[in-house]
Amino acid sequence: MSAAALAALLIERQPCVVLTGAGISTESGIPDFRSPTGIWAEVDPLEVASIQAFRGDPERVWGFYRARIGVLLEAEPNQGHLALAELERRGLAQAIVTQNIDTLHSRAGSRDVIEVHGSIRAATCFDCRWTEELAGVLAQLEERTAPLCVHCGEILKPGVTLFGELLPSAAIERATDLARGAALMLVVGSTLEVWPVAGLPLEARSFAVVNRGPTALDRRAELKIDGDAGATLTAVVNAL
Repeated sequence: MSAAALAALLIERQPCVVLTGAGISTESGIPDFRSPTGIWAEVDPLEVASIQAFRGDPERVWGFYRARIGVLLEAEPNQGHLALAELERRGLAQAIVTQNIDTLHSRAGSRDVIEVHGSIRAATCFDCRWTEELAGVLAQLEERTAPLCVHCGEILKPGVTLFGELLPSAAIERATDLARGAALMLVVGSTLEVWPVAGLPLEARSFAVVNRGPTALDRRAELKIDGDAGATLTAVVNAL
């Protein structure tokens, strides 16, 4: 019944923009951050994933992200990612705004993906702004604890938004514009706790949520489905 109701909303309320969080990728074997068994339950993000930590001890930050990149590269898109790509192909999802850095939406076939927290695709030099693609970063990490800029020799920063950094302006501006123009925002796998992205559903004319467990905006959602993204979204596609 819930999948059918969400399918009906997708047909009735266009355009629809999708917002995804870590919960959609847990089914690909990628740990989330904020659950009792998530990454931040084991390590303090301010020590390994903040801009202050990077400036103070970039090798330690790269030690954390080197392990993360390995996990992300081994992961494959799951049924949730594939279902969202299918919704886009059918013209029922205008774009996907994601908090995830794993690139799984693009690998699943989604074409318009806005990565508001950056991604693992590259690393950037603070000093000269050189961007090193992932292949070059990985090659350097085979030989040293942190990759260096090939132009000026400074340590590169992971291409993700660290705690204490502003979100990429172009990405969050486009995400906000898409949300404001959406008749429906479909939130998948996010607890809606991290701002400013958590406020995007409130910019849309209505929003629905698919998430395992509660979110901060459940009471304001048009529809809430408490369930796994893969099974739920596959059922939605089948109900269309």
